[in-house]
Amino acid sequence: MSQEVWLAASLFALVSLITPGPNNTMVLTSGVNFGLRRTLPHLLGISIGFSLMQVLVGLGLHGLLGQYPVVLECLRYVGGAYMLWLAWKLATSRTVPGDVASNAQPLGFWGAAAFQWVNPKAWVMCMTAMTAYLPVDASLAQVLMLGGLFLGLGLPCVGSWAAFGSSMRRFLQDPLKLRIFNNTMALALVASLVPMFMH
Repeated sequence: MSQEVWLAASLFALVSLITPGPNNTMVLTSGVNFGLRRTLPHLLGISIGFSLMQVLVGLGLHGLLGQYPVVLECLRYVGGAYMLWLAWKLATSRTVPGDVASNAQPLGFWGAAAFQWVNPKAWVMCMTAMTAYLPVDASLAQVLMLGGLFLGLGLPCVGSWAAFGSSMRRFLQDPLKLRIFNNTMALALVASLVPMFMH
């Protein structure tokens, strides 16, 4: 990639990764409910999982999906159903931050990595980056560079949401405040589905 294309791709990645979406909403909530340390596997699963998806799409998966658009359509509805389930779990959670007696667990590395494959925003980011910043005959090195770019920027961008959530833990010790926060985040997760089903 030329320097100009690299800069444009970096700006796109930065904006896409730092703006609200399912991943950022989930790590923000995890930061509040479980703290930054216990949210790290979730954060790493997002960053590594998305970058791996980006590389696989760049190596030809996008062509296969282009031949079978029904697969993407199925992923869209599976992802929507999963996000609604997550929103329901979040809205009905009554765990106070720091409650060691609770059975609630943060999303782990593998769950977060797998979620990228049904995350509508992740697919939009992935396909846009592929078509806008890589040539049709992109080399392995170019594909890996793009995946590495999203990995390098994803960790601090998504991590900032987890850190912000963790910083709010003391304020949200009150069960009522936590319930309001969790319900608000559940609504935000549902709202993030609207653009996916508008077309």
